Amino acid sequence: MSESAAEHDRTHDVAAQGGVVGAMTVLSRLSGFARDVALSHLLGAGAAADVFFVAFRAPNFFRRLFAEGAFAQGFVPVLAEYRERGSRSALRAFVAAMGGNLALVVALVSVLGVAAAPLVVFLFAPGFAGDARFDLATDMMRITFPYLAFISLTAFAGSLLNSAQRYAVPAFTPVLLNATLIAAALVAAPAFDEPAMALAWGVLVAGAAQFLFQLPWLKRAQLLVPPKPNWKHPGALQVGRLLAPAALAASAGQVNILIGSILASMLVTGSVSWLYYADRLMELPIGIVAVALGTVLLPNLSRLHADGNAEGFRAALDWGMRAGVLLGLPAAAGLYVLATPIVATVFLHGEMRETDALMASAALKAFAIGLLPLVLTKIAAPGYFARQDTSTPLRYFAVSVAVNIVGSLSFIAWLGHVGIALATSLAAIVHAWLLIRGLAVRGDCRLERRLQHVLIASLVATVLMALALHAFVADASHWLAASVWERATQLALAVFGGGALYLVVALALGVRAGDLRLRV
Repeated sequence: MSESAAEHDRTHDVAAQGGVVGAMTVLSRLSGFARDVALSHLLGAGAAADVFFVAFRAPNFFRRLFAEGAFAQGFVPVLAEYRERGSRSALRAFVAAMGGNLALVVALVSVLGVAAAPLVVFLFAPGFAGDARFDLATDMMRITFPYLAFISLTAFAGSLLNSAQRYAVPAFTPVLLNATLIAAALVAAPAFDEPAMALAWGVLVAGAAQFLFQLPWLKRAQLLVPPKPNWKHPGALQVGRLLAPAALAASAGQVNILIGSILASMLVTGSVSWLYYADRLMELPIGIVAVALGTVLLPNLSRLHADGNAEGFRAALDWGMRAGVLLGLPAAAGLYVLATPIVATVFLHGEMRETDALMASAALKAFAIGLLPLVLTKIAAPGYFARQDTSTPLRYFAVSVAVNIVGSLSFIAWLGHVGIALATSLAAIVHAWLLIRGLAVRGDCRLERRLQHVLIASLVATVLMALALHAFVADASHWLAASVWERATQLALAVFGGGALYLVVALALGVRAGDLRLRV
């Protein structure tokens, strides 16, 4: 097979693409664990930690809303049309216009964010008003907010590379953020009167590093085009019509997490941090499974739709659902049963206290209930965006946010921060159900016999795994009192033993490697 033919064949091997993204994401999430270990050691779950997480969450939220949400869901399907149906010059002109437009918008938003930092802090953490946390958060926000511009351009570059079937570099790029923040926590922090300020500067440096890292790879893909703003470009206008609804519809999870953070700022000190640490642990399986699947599904579904391949479109979504269930269901059960051991092993050291570990593990259990629905949401949503349908998922997004707000306000009085996490999971369940039902109604998603078999087998294997893990894990006091090495050793035994049991039972019930393969 010639090199060009081999390359063409690989572009259709969706499972292999998912494997590449998953492998790079594992590296990213493991470095993220190391980052959070360093942050928890330096800050614990006190006032400074709450402040930094708010200052970091604000630009991160806008990045996911305007860059990943809008461009990954609204930009990629239009880009696929230019790739499949247009000329090379038309493609480059489109990329130049979108790059220029995006650069202008995020630069303006960054300047406004710095100028209006007190207002941004009040919007993201109204509970800080009136105490010392507000002033510190404002100072940090002025440093971290320009991160939005760099990371938005990074996300844009990543979308271009993904569309060219080059998934490894965008998936690896977050490692640079994690490495920079680890260096800031371990090396730079002692030089600051307020150690958390070193982390704020680390965020800004990491944003620039991630953007610059991707430029050589864009050049190799012949997509490094000088930005040329053009608001009247036909492709830019087409993206513009998809932009706002795509940004919101793709960011339901982030909006719900933001709502939880806002409400948590009004609770006791530490609530923001407890939810942050629990959410970070959730990010490992979501990143490896959901983000990896969603990343490769969107460009491939967009290509299949542009080619008019309805059968391949359905096959890709069916594969995504099978992979999501097989990998997401045991991950959810494992996080729930092992919540305290995981939190204690990863975070209980330095400034972190036993009470903090217990509070974070309680939130993690509540978050774990919604893990599989979150995975399925990431898989189902590209089925709409690939068809450039943003209005339908936008309606479902609105329902999800409403459920989250009502749930949070209902649960918070008697469950505190755990009620916020539980409401987030409830919103994820409703959101996933609406998306999947909508795909089924239009005929894009069917409960095929193969999917039914995988669902039943995975459920049985997960139940047996959860029961075994519950019997193996001692009470919480054991994990809080044990040394770090004892926790790590026993947790590793539980994870690998539980994973092996799940795999053996799933294989015995007829699940095969072919259930995770797809070539369309």
